[in-house]
Amino acid sequence: MSNKFKGHDKRLRTDLSRRKILTNASAFAAAGLIGGVTGFPFINTMAVRAQDAPLKFWQFYAPGGQVPSQIAWFEKTVADWNASHPQKVELEFVPNSEYINGTKLATSFASGDGPDIFLISPGDFLRYYNGGVLQDLTPHIDAAAQADFPDSVLASRKVDGKIYGIPMEVEPMAMYYSVSAFEKAGLNENDVPKTWDELLELGKKLTTPERFGVLFETNPGYYQNFTWYPFLWQGGGAFQGADGKSAFDSPATVQALKFWQDAINLGVAPRQVLGYGANDVVANLGSGYAAMQNVGIWAISAMQNNAKDVPYGIFRLPTPANGKYVTVGGGWAFVANAKGKNPDAAAAFCAWALASMDQGSVDRVVNWCTVGKSDMPPRNSALKSGGEVYSKGGMGVFAKDIHPGTRAEPRLPPEVYKIISDVIQQTQLNGADPQATATAASQQIDAFLASYKGAPIL
Repeated sequence: MSNKFKGHDKRLRTDLSRRKILTNASAFAAAGLIGGVTGFPFINTMAVRAQDAPLKFWQFYAPGGQVPSQIAWFEKTVADWNASHPQKVELEFVPNSEYINGTKLATSFASGDGPDIFLISPGDFLRYYNGGVLQDLTPHIDAAAQADFPDSVLASRKVDGKIYGIPMEVEPMAMYYSVSAFEKAGLNENDVPKTWDELLELGKKLTTPERFGVLFETNPGYYQNFTWYPFLWQGGGAFQGADGKSAFDSPATVQALKFWQDAINLGVAPRQVLGYGANDVVANLGSGYAAMQNVGIWAISAMQNNAKDVPYGIFRLPTPANGKYVTVGGGWAFVANAKGKNPDAAAAFCAWALASMDQGSVDRVVNWCTVGKSDMPPRNSALKSGGEVYSKGGMGVFAKDIHPGTRAEPRLPPEVYKIISDVIQQTQLNGADPQATATAASQQIDAFLASYKGAPIL
C-alpha cells in the first residue's frame, strides 16, 4: 500500500481487555462475567445509598459524544423525565474505548458500583442476565406496547417471557460502495455483485495501489462476530442444533470462514482498518481507503454528517452459491440494574422512554432512528410514524430491500463468543485451515454447552 495512509489514525479496537475478563477467573468468575449464573458481588454501600440520589445512566453518546443530534436526544430524554418524575436520572458518558471495547462496564458490577441504567447489545445480554444484574422491565410495559415490538426484535432480550431490555433501534448490515471508485473502473450500479465470487472478482477490479476493493472488520470483538454471522447463516449454518449440541462444524461455517480468508489472501481486503474500526464508514469508504465496505445502516447518518460530498451506493449482502439472503440486525437496548439504587424507578424510566404507547414515547423512538441516527425502528408504530423517511434514499433501500432479510443478532455466552472470535481471527488473518479450525472450535463449544446452566442461547 501507498504511504498515503500511514498518517491516518489507526486506533484499532482490540479485544485484549475482554480477554482479560474472560480469563481472569479469580477476579471475575464468581461475578458472572464469564457466563456463570451466580450474581455479581456487590459491596455493602450499594444498599445504603440515598434513594433520592440521581440514577446514573451510563452510555457512550452524551454529553461527551461527537454527534450533536445524538447528544441532544439523550439530554432531552433525561430532561423530560426529570421534569415529570421525583426520581431523577443523570447521564454519565463513557467513551467507546472503555464501554464497548474495554472493561469499565463489566468491572463496575464486579466492584459493586455498576450504573443504574445502561445500554447493552444482544451479543452481551447473557453476560449480564446470567450475572443476575438485569431488572425485569415487563411490569412497566403494558400489553399494547409489548405487541408494538415484533417478536423478532424482543426475543433476544427476553427470558421465560419476561422483558429485560428495550431496544432503541434495529441496525441491519449491508454493503456500501464508492460511486467514484466504480466510475473510475468503468462500473455502475448494475455491476453490484450478487454472489461471494462476484464480490471478490469485483474487489480485484477495484483494488489499486492506493485503495482496497472491499473491507471487512479485522479487529477481534463483538462487532466482528456480529458482522460475520450473516455469512454463516446464508449457507444454512448455526451455532447450536435442536439437540442442544454445537452445530458449528458444518460446510456453512467452513465456507464463511474461507470467504473472509480469501478476501485477505487475494489482497482485495485490508488486514487493518482505519478509524475506530470497520463500523467507521467515513474513515474507510469515505476516505477512499476502500471501494466497498461491509457496514450497517448507521453509516447513512455518518456519511451525511461527516462526508456529505462523497457519493455512495448501497446493496444487500451477496450470497454464496445456492445460499439464501439474510443479514443481521443488531441494536442497543436500555436495561436497568436489578441491584442499583432504585431498580423499580430505573425500569420505569426505560419503559417510559422507549416502550410506552404515549405518543411522546413513540416520537422519541422515531426521532432517534431518523434524526439522532439512521436506523430501522424497533416498533411498528414508530416505523409507521417515520413515513416518508423510509421511502426514499438510503433509508428507503434498507426498508425495501435489506431489512426484510434481517435476522436478530444472537445472544451467546461470553465463552462461546470468544471461541468464535478466535476462529475468525485465526482463519482471516493467520492463515489457519477453515475446516480444521471449525472442527476444533465446535469441540470447544460442545465442552462448554455440556455444563452450561444459564438462560437459553438464541
